[in-house]
Amino acid sequence: MTDSTIIYTYTDEAPALATASFLPIIKAVTGKAGVDVETRDISLAGRILAAFPQKLTDAQHVGDALAELGGLATLPEANIIKLPNISASIPQLKAAIAELQAQGYDIPDYPDDPKTVEDKDVRARYDRIKGSAVNPVLREGNSDRRAPGAVKNYARKYPHTNKPFPAGSKTRVATMGHDDFKSNEKSWVAAHDDTLTIRHIGEDGGATILKGDLKVLPREVIDATFLSAAALDAFLADTLKQAQADDVLYSVHLKATMMKVSDPIIFGHVVKAFLRDVFATHGEKLTAAGLTPDNGLGSILTGLASLDGGADIAAEITAALQAGPRLSYVNSDKGITNLHVPSDVIVDASMPALIRNGGKMWGADGGEADTLAVIPDSSYAGVYQAVIEDVVVNGPLDPATIGTVPNVGLMAQKAEEYGSHDKTFEIAAPGVVQIVDSEGTVLIEHTVAAG
Repeated sequence: MTDSTIIYTYTDEAPALATASFLPIIKAVTGKAGVDVETRDISLAGRILAAFPQKLTDAQHVGDALAELGGLATLPEANIIKLPNISASIPQLKAAIAELQAQGYDIPDYPDDPKTVEDKDVRARYDRIKGSAVNPVLREGNSDRRAPGAVKNYARKYPHTNKPFPAGSKTRVATMGHDDFKSNEKSWVAAHDDTLTIRHIGEDGGATILKGDLKVLPREVIDATFLSAAALDAFLADTLKQAQADDVLYSVHLKATMMKVSDPIIFGHVVKAFLRDVFATHGEKLTAAGLTPDNGLGSILTGLASLDGGADIAAEITAALQAGPRLSYVNSDKGITNLHVPSDVIVDASMPALIRNGGKMWGADGGEADTLAVIPDSSYAGVYQAVIEDVVVNGPLDPATIGTVPNVGLMAQKAEEYGSHDKTFEIAAPGVVQIVDSEGTVLIEHTVAAG
């Protein structure tokens, strides 16, 4: 690589298809100017192989391109253009692992319940790959996500259609508004360099270190919050009743790709709430078989095929789906519901799509219907409800005349967001979670319950 080199990131799915046609054009143009174009593989498969080189043949080895680019991202002279990439959920990760194994790559399975030191190491490596693993690395530093002028002008000249909300629309956002991440937030600002510890103090006084050696800088903001599992379950039970009473579609909108610790857990609570009786009867059996609701309904149904009595449980799930409120569907032709895969419905894509479509999503029959959009944490739910209220009163937004809000600025270190990093925990027992400094002084604490 030279000073006149462009690095083009090789990723998955649609961007990979675009690369096949677009990259040769780039190379033809830049070649005339003496600029080299190299590729780096940051696809999900590439990241998996880079993490587990131990049993690969020499021909199968791939470099850790993401680590290389992460180093470049901290240099002022570097300019990285990143294409979209998969933010893998557990089902997607497992599918990629199985596909690589079938092609002769000797890599380990993803351990759902790691017990040995080796299993825990494998799980930790895979956990660094799942979710939105690329963005926190490549967006550290100045980030510019403005749409080019040509793209804006095209959208204004050929605007997509935003449908009006029909009179009497029942579509709305439901959010907790209490006992959630937003309402429980506490902050503290570091006065000097220090090393902090996050610990759990049980009701019996026993201490468990959740995270140690947490280094902070002067003026760094430390923020801690929690979401009550009991309050979440009560909220979900109530929203299910609301959706059934209003005869609207029920849909949950999370971001299990970026919030890769918290939101799959919240998603699992939604699956269990919708299938309350099924889990009350068969929950222990499903857990013993490694079929967790956190991975979505799709992985449970797939796993039931090889489970003794699985056909009967599958029939109960089908009956529960029919008896409950109407569920929104990602793909009704294929039977993929809103609850099938945690990463299928990503809030910052799904909610704008709902609003552009006049507040309607798609049901089991493929038809459109008003929707109760469930966004449990109220940190960002209000944004979408406010837009819904605005377009109901003032009509749909016009892409030909509305402005844009560029996302330009300095990203956080490692682009960490709450619920996404290794300082997010599912609490095992009631007690208190504390953040303490190197002298043992409690800086922030929260009283917590199991879950």
